[in-house]
Amino acid sequence: MNKAELVAKMAEGAELTRTQAEKALSSFITTTVSALKAGDKVTLLGFGTFSAVTRAARTGVNPQTGKAIQIAAKTNGKFTPGKALKDLAPKPKKAAKGKKSKKK
Repeated sequence: MNKAELVAKMAEGAELTRTQAEKALSSFITTTVSALKAGDKVTLLGFGTFSAVTRAARTGVNPQTGKAIQIAAKTNGKFTPGKALKDLAPKPKKAAKGKKSKKK
């Protein structure tokens, strides 16, 4: 699903025009990014949590030359799914352990 399809579904589900739904989605994205830049977390119960994670500076290796290079520290956005997203598909059942059938 791309952004246009998401906007169409939001408009239909919330009984909004597509323009209103697109403004709502853009506002959500802008507000979330601003909160993460400020160091806050955005938690939507049952859906998940958006947070900012900082990776420390480290030494890496250039795969073409094999030389060591310095990789700068970086902050990325991270999404941790909530219970509703973790339970999307049923987990496969494991084979029962324990009792073995005895042949007579």
